Amino acid sequence: MVQPLPGIGDMVWHLPHIRAIAASVGGPVTLLAKPRSLADQLFQAEATVRDVLWLDRNPERRQGRHDGGRGWLRLVSALRARRFTRAYLLHHSRSLAFLLAAAGIPARHGYGYGMDRLFLNRGPYLPRATFWRHPFDQATDWLAAAGIPMGEAEPILPVDAELRAAIRTRLGGRSPVAIGIGSSEAYKQWGAARFAALVRRLQAAGWPEPVLVGGPAEQELGEAIRAESGSGQLAIGWPLPEVAALFAESAFYVGNDTGVMNLAAAVGLRTYGLFGAVPPFHHSSRIVPILPPGGISKADGMARITEEAVMAAIDDDREARRAG
Repeated sequence: MVQPLPGIGDMVWHLPHIRAIAASVGGPVTLLAKPRSLADQLFQAEATVRDVLWLDRNPERRQGRHDGGRGWLRLVSALRARRFTRAYLLHHSRSLAFLLAAAGIPARHGYGYGMDRLFLNRGPYLPRATFWRHPFDQATDWLAAAGIPMGEAEPILPVDAELRAAIRTRLGGRSPVAIGIGSSEAYKQWGAARFAALVRRLQAAGWPEPVLVGGPAEQELGEAIRAESGSGQLAIGWPLPEVAALFAESAFYVGNDTGVMNLAAAVGLRTYGLFGAVPPFHHSSRIVPILPPGGISKADGMARITEEAVMAAIDDDREARRAG
């Protein structure tokens, strides 16, 4: 199965489709995915994924192992060596469709929007009208057209029980608020001052000391938030299985629209996402979108989301769930 979108969230979105295809072929699948997706960590406890092969194309700031003519030959050779009999391309890439054909994989499934159809040999193909739909919806549409039932309507990710117990011990048995401070783009970043103000408000409302979650690039941001707020533990650069276990032990998640936001929802955590720059899509019932007044905007949408509005959204949602 080939899922070439690079992000963690992209991979989380496709979990129901991976499981559905694994069930249809009668066993676990091999994923061909980009390294930035961290698919090997993400699916460490996932029984439907046998292993992960890296698709090292178009990485940031370096030449990928599978870029260029020699890179294509390396990828074709790696695919041939595995003797795959069937491939599912969850994308519209004509170059990847060509590589699957060049590797001699007998049955090649895919969306077939355009030139990719020349190198695919198994339908059904999606109508061109679905080309601009969200990748989650495209994959869902293809499964429906292929008659492959999707066992769950939204991503649900297992968490290793032993790792969860270890994280519970590390947390001292408490259930903190997980605050996602990372962002893949600057226009999705809420900023240190607003996060620090939110931390102070959460503490004043009686919540335990929060945990600030981000990648290695957020180390300085996390320290700035902690210095300004006077509170907050750091979970910066943790492996994804540990982050998933942390989320499974948390009271709720609040933070930027990132891959770990999708991870939080997938492990079952109530997730308050800050959608100031891009509109949310409704793939998970656990994600509660918080939008800025006046509408989303990459220019100033995040800045128009106040910490007062975030606290009000959290309080209103929790009250509604208690009442319901």
